[in-house]
Amino acid sequence: MKVLISGGAGYIGSTVASACLDAGITPVILDNLVTGRSEFAKGRAFYEGDIADGALVDRVFAEHPDIEAVVHCAALIVVPDSVADPVGYYRANVAKSLDFVSHLLRNGCQKMIFSSSASIYETGADFTVDEASGLAPQSPYARTKAVCEAMFADISATQPIRILSLRYFNPIGADPKMRTGLQLRRPSHALGKMIEAWDEGKPFQITGTTWPTRDGSGIRDYIHVWDLATAHVAALERFDTFTEDVINLGTGTGTTVRELATAFNEVADRPIEVVETGPRPGDVAGAYTRTDLARRLLGWQARHSVAEGIAHSLQWARLREEILG
Repeated sequence: MKVLISGGAGYIGSTVASACLDAGITPVILDNLVTGRSEFAKGRAFYEGDIADGALVDRVFAEHPDIEAVVHCAALIVVPDSVADPVGYYRANVAKSLDFVSHLLRNGCQKMIFSSSASIYETGADFTVDEASGLAPQSPYARTKAVCEAMFADISATQPIRILSLRYFNPIGADPKMRTGLQLRRPSHALGKMIEAWDEGKPFQITGTTWPTRDGSGIRDYIHVWDLATAHVAALERFDTFTEDVINLGTGTGTTVRELATAFNEVADRPIEVVETGPRPGDVAGAYTRTDLARRLLGWQARHSVAEGIAHSLQWARLREEILG
């Protein structure tokens, strides 16, 4: 099998590509390198350019007519940035995705997996959600994902393409073989900020401590990026066997930011100091998923612990400069 991965030189897309290679699936990478890294596409068929570039997408399919499916990972993902620049986020994540699907239809592509987000959910009283839970995206970033899902549902209802949305929870870690990891030296999510604090010897700030969780800090479902990647392989291999159009990808366990910091200090060679501050624009209390559907449809469940995700993230942080410069 051969698959086209948009955003395949980014953190998640490149890890999905590695998991595909390990499973005997050939990835073709399309990435404009706005946040992706060309190093992550080394040794793989790679096209530098935009998903909205119809001529480029046509060339990819002309040169790889055996592409059977697309994994659409290309997106901007930083919540505070989306609050500051909603126009840019809607253009990159929604308008260009619409262009991309029109190019796929023109080239006869009938299968697409869309990288969606658990940030679109309305959090339940117990902070758990499943695929039938209500939606209430709280940031422009989250709304771009919800809009794309609705747009894709309308398109696939009448057009010759099937689109499966995989709703990611909170990826951490790196490829265990250290082929790829977070390309950004200073990522904005909680674990990235902990690693920054560890690296620079400064305090880590818990952003928001009055959420209605068990300890006041936000709660998340931290899933190892390699588990996330192997779920895509399972979805590609079983694509024709199920009718549902949405599947959650998480561990089924909620971890608060305070608990993540405690786990970090148990793994790291030196502890970080923790201080409290207010929430960032667009922050929410968070949620974690019930995992029944992924187990039943994909035959998949997360294998790596939060501690393993932290350890692999720290290992990558030590190697990142050597690999990426």
